[in-house]
Amino acid sequence: MSTVEALREDEASALFDGLEDLPGLVLAVSGGPDSTALLFIAARWAKRRKKLKKSAPALIAVTVDHGLRPQSASEARAVKQTARRLGVPHRTLRWRGKKPSAGLQEAARIARYQLMARAAAEAGCAHIVTAHTLDDQAETVLFRLARGSGMAGLAGMARITTLPVAARRQIFLVRPLLGIAKARLVATLAAGGIGYSEDPSNRDPRFTRARLRALMPALAREGLDARGLTRLSSRMRRAEMAIEFAVEAAAAALAPPPWAPRGPIAVAAVQFGRLPAEVGLRLLGRAVAHAGDEGPVELAKLEELYGALVEARGPIRRTLAGALVTLTRERLIIERAPPRRRKR
Repeated sequence: MSTVEALREDEASALFDGLEDLPGLVLAVSGGPDSTALLFIAARWAKRRKKLKKSAPALIAVTVDHGLRPQSASEARAVKQTARRLGVPHRTLRWRGKKPSAGLQEAARIARYQLMARAAAEAGCAHIVTAHTLDDQAETVLFRLARGSGMAGLAGMARITTLPVAARRQIFLVRPLLGIAKARLVATLAAGGIGYSEDPSNRDPRFTRARLRALMPALAREGLDARGLTRLSSRMRRAEMAIEFAVEAAAAALAPPPWAPRGPIAVAAVQFGRLPAEVGLRLLGRAVAHAGDEGPVELAKLEELYGALVEARGPIRRTLAGALVTLTRERLIIERAPPRRRKR
């Protein structure tokens, strides 16, 4: 059996390319092996750059104590000790209030990002760095595949994305470890003599991700390993970018922006029907999301509406996500739906 190698110094430094001139980085550190490795290699990277008199962002480690396990407080204190040892300031944030009985992990994830976004804003930082790994990317693709996600979902997690939470300033989420296997991070910690904790919920079969994680070894034996799944995600992301380019071109040709906040957005019906199906579907989705006021558009419902439009033999008038969609012989019109009548 081959020995898993720790990250080389040049490999670790390359993970932070493009971040060296930022004023500061908030490191999301739970105390597990992945985030502890992130803290360790980021601290070494910043220290090395300063020693060479090169620019380096100020680092601050943030641990969110969700209060869901008796050990969480002691784990947060352990992270603080490790951060102090590495010369990185540390803050512990607590998720207070009543916890939901259903969808606990998703609620905890949202709360975690909201707390970290607030901490980043207070520290004058616009970038939060997380320790999502190659293994996490594979699990994400598998999770979304099981949920019937479209191409955008199967593209997995991006290295840098905007954090979709309310904050006083735009906050970016950076995932520098997406190409690194968890085993190499564990080996890096062992080589550096850095300890870490293990969250038992990662193996709790009540949670979907834990069940999918347990399947990974069997899938790997069939050739569907983490690298294969992440290769799929990168190809999906490449195709996703091409399709989005085509949607931008279609919008510019058929319904040039800027669009009025509530619509109407009008598209020539014949030209809309001639668009490739995926391009037409996405253009419709953009218009509905722009004109409507009921939140994200569900893909399955959007597909149903699109199918009805392209197969129509006469006028259609439907609502979706707060938008009114009207098809006539000449035009497809998307606008804000009138308020619903209250039931007496």
